[in-house]
Amino acid sequence: MSRKRARKFDDSNVVALERALYNNGRAMEEGPKRKRWTMHDLKTITALTPNQGEMIHDFISGKHICAHGSAGTGKTFVALYLALNELLRSDTDTNRIVIVRSAVQTRDLGFMPGTLEEKTALYELPYDLIVGDLIGRSATYDDMKKAGLIEFCTTSFIRGLTWDNAIVIVDEVQNMNFHEINSVMTRLGEGSRIILVGDLVQTDLRRSKHDTTGIEQLIQIAGRMPQFTVIGFTQHDIVRSEFVKSWIVACEEA
Repeated sequence: MSRKRARKFDDSNVVALERALYNNGRAMEEGPKRKRWTMHDLKTITALTPNQGEMIHDFISGKHICAHGSAGTGKTFVALYLALNELLRSDTDTNRIVIVRSAVQTRDLGFMPGTLEEKTALYELPYDLIVGDLIGRSATYDDMKKAGLIEFCTTSFIRGLTWDNAIVIVDEVQNMNFHEINSVMTRLGEGSRIILVGDLVQTDLRRSKHDTTGIEQLIQIAGRMPQFTVIGFTQHDIVRSEFVKSWIVACEEA
């Protein structure tokens, strides 16, 4: 049996091995943060209605946004597009997107099995799907969460936080009482902007004797602030499907 000759191991091999170990260690430490996204990854969208166009224009112009009105009008979709557009710009100071959702559903989460993360995953599904659509890869939302570029939280866990250099999307705002809305608004730090999205008709707080939705008060206050654009979406802005449009029109006329 022939014996293989031992491979010569010199100083260059040692240096190469040290470099490989160093790089591998950094990769393990940084994990998903080593993945990068740019504006080239983001789908280009066009406003489908005048109100969508106003929302896009005014946010890009530097305004905070309060978008309220009919379901199926693309409010959350446009909000996530605007947040990603800001996050992925090469000249931006924005370093993350924070998605805040009403705690009204999560008040029942204690009765569900699993960890808090597993319980809230159901409520993150719409954002997971939208981000996957806008970037073109289904795992993007989870990857961005692991990289610290997207955070999801409910209003139950925001006390004491400050969100600097972030785009904050507050979804389902109709399910927050004014105390919760005020708690969210006062988390905004330097270099951050907020997009609030909701539909008064769909509030779940009507089921409760102790909570009253704060969306009407929010609309009034935001309308008095020059930093805000308040946009009311109507049945004419519905883009989800013709069936949804017909259903909502019929409900409003009932």
